[in-house]
Amino acid sequence: MNKKKALVIGSGFAGMSAAINLAHKGFDVTILEKNNTIGGRARHFSASGFTFDMGPSWYWMPDVFESFFNKFGKSVSDYYELIRLDPSYKVTYEGGDEMDIPADMGELEALFESIEPGSGQQLRAFLKQAAYKYEVGINKLVYKPGRSLTEFTSLKLLIDVVRMDVFQSMSKHVRKYFKNPRLIQLMEFPVLFLGALPENTPALYSLMNYADMSLGTWYPKGGMHKIVEAMGKLAEELGVKILTNHAVSKINHSGGMVKSVTTDQGEIYGDVLISGADYHHVETKLLDSETRNYSDKYWDSRVMAPSSLLYYLGIDKKLDGLLHHNLFFDTDFTPHAHDIYTDPKWPEKPLFYASLTSKTDPTVAPEGHENLFLLIPVAPGLEENDEIREKYLDMILTRMENHTGQSIKPHIVYKRSFAHRDFISDYNSFKGNAYGLANTLTQTAILKPSLKSKKLKNLYYTGQLTVPGPGVPPSLISGIVVADEVEKDLF
Repeated sequence: MNKKKALVIGSGFAGMSAAINLAHKGFDVTILEKNNTIGGRARHFSASGFTFDMGPSWYWMPDVFESFFNKFGKSVSDYYELIRLDPSYKVTYEGGDEMDIPADMGELEALFESIEPGSGQQLRAFLKQAAYKYEVGINKLVYKPGRSLTEFTSLKLLIDVVRMDVFQSMSKHVRKYFKNPRLIQLMEFPVLFLGALPENTPALYSLMNYADMSLGTWYPKGGMHKIVEAMGKLAEELGVKILTNHAVSKINHSGGMVKSVTTDQGEIYGDVLISGADYHHVETKLLDSETRNYSDKYWDSRVMAPSSLLYYLGIDKKLDGLLHHNLFFDTDFTPHAHDIYTDPKWPEKPLFYASLTSKTDPTVAPEGHENLFLLIPVAPGLEENDEIREKYLDMILTRMENHTGQSIKPHIVYKRSFAHRDFISDYNSFKGNAYGLANTLTQTAILKPSLKSKKLKNLYYTGQLTVPGPGVPPSLISGIVVADEVEKDLF
């Protein structure tokens, strides 16, 4: 019997996950990738002796990665080496105070206690509840395809949903346990990866604190792209064909079914199509109007996660006073948040993140050098140019120089930036967003864009604009979920 042929658009984490899972289920799978390398936002590049991950840089939820590879009789260790970071990261506050976040839980509780008496015990209680949310959320809820309310009607699951504070904000939840502004800021920081303010993010996502503080911050030696390479190897072992430089320009259909896709290399036929490309792009550029799930009005009403202004810098000396991960909360976040979420514009005094993987891994920079990755979260949809990019680079490097007491600017020997127009050109990203759809209460589970087309029976969606949402582990899970739905529908 001939295998059913599945086409997957995009080789990001979600697309690769869907392809691998479909191949494991017996499909003949072909991935169509518009760029010349796989990985989507998790691509990497090398220049002047430096190696940079282009996007994701935090390795949290190691159990999700291990579980993924275990499905296929493999282990993470078959493909790459994991290093636990200790300290996990450094936080710099207003006034120059620093906080190194230890990997050891006893040391972390002692750190909290030194800042706010009684908060060590409060942290233990907070993380105990967060552990429950993680267990239910990551092992149950995120695997729901979000196609019907009936998925959530079991009494046990309804009780779980209530216990997980789905209807309380992260902001209120954190303040029930902690009073010190710096501890509050620390506990709220992980939800910024979800693309919304803590007051608009369900307290369910305290599970991110459990991932951060209990499960730890890790680094795959060589860089985050080692995960991409591992998935590429696994895909090929399972017979997946990966075609790079194959941009899809049209989805062809008849009789309510996708028949083929048109690429810049010709027409390719399939029995089922899974799109890991930007959902809005597929709807507005690859489909005709009558086969779209959603209107322009719908998309314009979505709350998008932020975009990012990124810099990849090669430094010709070692930098002191910085760790692998560094969060610069050295200015008030309220105005910056306002400029992202309330009145979108370029921020006056942005918070930012700095990563130096060369602190952990000597293979990513020449000897005696550092590779410095900088990220400023900014509103999607902004107009940007080279002048703006240079302005913000100078601004945050000046703050880093003042804080660490060392010169950085004169030691830049390699420089590259990446922002809205690059997210659009490289990933067809809606409004140039970096993370997808914000995880607000009204954009959770069945309220997210559907993973299945309502008009074409064999068209499905995966990735950060559908269930379960943004982030690397959720993207892996998204691919698993959509592959399971395809199997249910077609067999």
